[in-house]
Parts: sequence; structure tokens; C-alpha cells
Amino acid sequence: PQLLLCIFTFAMVLVPEAKDQSKAAKGRRKGLARPPTAAPGLAWAPEEPYSSMAEYEHSIQDMVRQLRNSSEPGDTKCQLNLRLWRSNRRSLSPWAYRINHDARRIPADMPEARCLCTGCINPFTLQEDRSMASVPIYSRLPVRRLLCPGPPDAGHRPSDRRRCHNKYQMVMETIAVGCTCIF
Repeated sequence: PQLLLCIFTFAMVLVPEAKDQSKAAKGRRKGLARPPTAAPGLAWAPEEPYSSMAEYEHSIQDMVRQLRNSSEPGDTKCQLNLRLWRSNRRSLSPWAYRINHDARRIPADMPEARCLCTGCINPFTLQEDRSMASVPIYSRLPVRRLLCPGPPDAGHRPSDRRRCHNKYQMVMETIAVGCTCIF
């Protein structure tokens, strides 16, 4: 779970910088453009992000493997557990992770947060309080997606299938990464 937080933090740093690079490329004239200046404490993304994406995808797969091999019961109760060190179970809006599977995406399996409470845990009584609401926190994460139509029986013309070269394209996908409490 802390690995997931690290992965999502890495993705959030990588994505805005990639946008800055594409904006710089659009406004480029003749000659070399200056690299964008990074905010203090942030490293500029390399020209070849593939090694970074490969590491990112590998870390997501490690997290999925941890979820599958977890000896912890799949607790779906809305309760606070102060004995656990993981923040998702100590939160006033606790959540669990499930595996989001999509065969047309790389990585095909990604951990996704699911809120365990409708309301929020009252910090004084440690009971659920439905005067507040637990809501997912979403983040846009980079994935490679196969952008071809499905099989011909799915309503696509066979001619559409011939134009597809089964090429994966980098897209941003919205995934729930945690839960928070709102009034």
C-alpha cells in the first residue's frame, strides 16, 4: 500500500512534466528549445521516458502481485484499525484495494481503491458517522492502451479491423487511488 502511494506520486510528477514538454514542442520554431525549468525539488523528465515507464509498469505489477498474495482477509467492513500501519486502514475514510483488469491496456492489472464506508469514521467514537461521506480520490495515470475496435461481432465493420495495426498508445486513465471524507 505504501508502494502504491509512491507509484502514484511518481506518476503525478511524471505526467505534468510530459505535458510541459509537449507544449514546448508545439511552440517551437527553428533551432533548439530550452528545456523547461522544473520546480524546486522536481527532476526534469528524460527525453526517453521508456525506461521510466517500464519501471513504473513494473512497480504496478509488483503491487498487483502483493494484492494477490496477501494473506490478509478481504475485509470489507467499515472500521478503523489503529493496529495496522497501512494508511488505507487507519484513515477516517478507510479503503481497500481491488484489481482493475483490462486486457486492452498495459499494465492490464492495476490496483484501484474502493471506499469501505458510506459515511466516515468519527474520530471520537470510532464509529461510522453518515452525516459525512466517504468519496474516492481519483488520479489520472499514464497507461498504454490498445485503441483498436473489438471483434467484428461487437458491432464494428470488418474494414475497421483491417486499418488497425494493434498499436498501443499512451493515454491517461482515471483510477481511484484512495478515499477521503467530505461534509
